[in-house]
Amino acid sequence: MRLVIKYGGTSISTAKDIHLISKHLNILSKKHRIVVVCSATSETTDDLLGISESIKKENKSAAELLASKIINRHKQLAKQTVKKIDVRKKLLVKLDKDFAELLALIDGMVLLGEVTPRTMDYLISFGERLSISLVSSAINDLGVKSIPLTGKDVGIVTDSNFGESKPLMDTTRLRVSKTVDALFLKKTIPVVGGFAGADQHGHVTTFGRGGSDYSSTIVGSCIKADEIWLMSDVNGLMTADPKIVKNAKLLKEVSYVEAIEMALFGAKQIHPRTFEPLVAKKIPIKIRSSFEVKNEGTLVTASTSSSVKNTVKCVSNVRNNGLIDIRGGSMIGTPGTAAKIFATLAKAGINVMMISQNPSESSITIVVKNTDLDKAVSVLELELLGKIIKKLEVTIDVAIIALIGSGMRGTVGVASKVFRAIEKNKINISMITQGSSELNLAFIVKNSDTNSAVRALHRAFALDKIN
Repeated sequence: MRLVIKYGGTSISTAKDIHLISKHLNILSKKHRIVVVCSATSETTDDLLGISESIKKENKSAAELLASKIINRHKQLAKQTVKKIDVRKKLLVKLDKDFAELLALIDGMVLLGEVTPRTMDYLISFGERLSISLVSSAINDLGVKSIPLTGKDVGIVTDSNFGESKPLMDTTRLRVSKTVDALFLKKTIPVVGGFAGADQHGHVTTFGRGGSDYSSTIVGSCIKADEIWLMSDVNGLMTADPKIVKNAKLLKEVSYVEAIEMALFGAKQIHPRTFEPLVAKKIPIKIRSSFEVKNEGTLVTASTSSSVKNTVKCVSNVRNNGLIDIRGGSMIGTPGTAAKIFATLAKAGINVMMISQNPSESSITIVVKNTDLDKAVSVLELELLGKIIKKLEVTIDVAIIALIGSGMRGTVGVASKVFRAIEKNKINISMITQGSSELNLAFIVKNSDTNSAVRALHRAFALDKIN
């Protein structure tokens, strides 16, 4: 098989973990042609983001302190991970070159006194650049040929939308397949840095947080992979957060559309755009644990088999949001009201997570993250209050509870079962939404009611007996 195997940061953050996965990859490479995609090691991306914040505050010493923390962490990992002297020496030379480039970049950013989206992408791409050298060298240490490649090296070409770039798939397909096929012929394992590519001018671009999943499906689509494995510290997608529901079950199989909904509503294992490159090719994904390799995890396919078409697959939750109720008599029957509201929020860079409008059109209710709440209220008041908006009411610290499952489509009584379960637990619902696809039923409760609501729904739909 042609396999793309992606490792999250928690899977490659200690020498022991890197040894474990390199041994597993060694065994797999004897039977399959594999491409490895890696995230940055744990804490590295956060530290790089910390460097950018320090530069914005003109605090050069704080930026240098974080840089030395990153350098020391990776030097330590290199010495602990690689046993063969020649392989270790080569790795340390490569890392020193990357460290010198990172420090030169920080100096340049400090000198300019600004952080642009372009320099930001260049800065935070270093996390993956460093981790692929470690993993590739660990594979070489076992006597298997391997080479580290950044997203740019492997041939991922994107637009120039720094921070949220999208791949130019036709160009990327030609370049990636050519690069990877040449390495397969040499029996060499490519270890590719996730999260980043480069635009047509060669400038480093990133896909946004969690973008290594997206990198793995882009590469998988380009090389016509048989399967893509997303490896992390979890066994797969669950019926609920196991920290909330003790008897939450592993989902054996879900569809692409269900997995996309789960990604948007709190299943942190997947980047929401991960499935875009796969829709036409219908390549299956497995979400698996790096540490329990005998566990097959969750299989994600274009359409699930009839045996697993449960009404509801999981209960997800997203806490710490704010609810804004926007009211005004002049909103009624006025074309373009919603467009003005959402254009105002978009201009301020605010993502709206949920929307509800009553049929009278006299109010629109939206949900944003708590961190965006002040900004959202300020821009709406500044731009629209007293014009189309007469009143804004704000509720802080609310949670989105979402029921997800393609089996809800056309099934009578799902909503009544939900609201009975919620009523029994004396939980108040502030807002409800359901799309016409009936794939997702979402509602808003107080943060403090999240656990009770999730447990009540998990019980009501007997999700502990799924599969």
